[in-house]
Amino acid sequence: MGNSNLDLAPYLETTNLSPIAKTKEIIELCEKALIYRFAAVCVHPYYVSLAVSLLKGSGIKVVTVAGFPLGCNDGKIKAREAELAREHGAAEIDMVMNLAAFKNGEKDVVIKEIAAIVKSGAIVKTIIETGYLTKEEIYQACFCVQEGGAHFVKTCTGLGPRGVTTDDILTIRSCLLPSIGIKAAGGIISAPFARELVAAGATRLGTSNAEKIVLQE
Repeated sequence: MGNSNLDLAPYLETTNLSPIAKTKEIIELCEKALIYRFAAVCVHPYYVSLAVSLLKGSGIKVVTVAGFPLGCNDGKIKAREAELAREHGAAEIDMVMNLAAFKNGEKDVVIKEIAAIVKSGAIVKTIIETGYLTKEEIYQACFCVQEGGAHFVKTCTGLGPRGVTTDDILTIRSCLLPSIGIKAAGGIISAPFARELVAAGATRLGTSNAEKIVLQE
């Protein structure tokens, strides 16, 4: 499945969300992004300003997270995280939806939180953490993402019960508006799997193995 000659670099968000990531590791992450021309670099809020300074003028986007990794903090805190990230130069926010509210059937809470973060002006990717959801719940979560006005559905944090599967992407793509992107994340470690996800409908790939993947081409 997929085209073996596909240039994967424009799909890849090279990522370091380790809680003990050091400055030198973020510098290296950004340097590799410049070499391989990845779509974006995804880092913790603490490192946004550093990444922005290193990637200035390159066209490579800086991505950070809000409500990460559990999604259960107050929506006002998530919104403020997004505002601060924007002030520091982040172009995109990967926010974790409120999984507890979602499981309680409180979709209005989930939609309201997403909409508040969209108001920050960033491109917003809502992480639905597919490993906790049934197929029907994935459909419902995608509805919340659309109603909230987010720009992408993101599959996983990488810290949940499992990573992304091709079936996740097929399910999400089947119920999303064509204008909404899909960021696949969690366990993407090989070029063949990356191509499979793109062929299924993923428009971004979040991975801490981006260099390894492009060197497998």
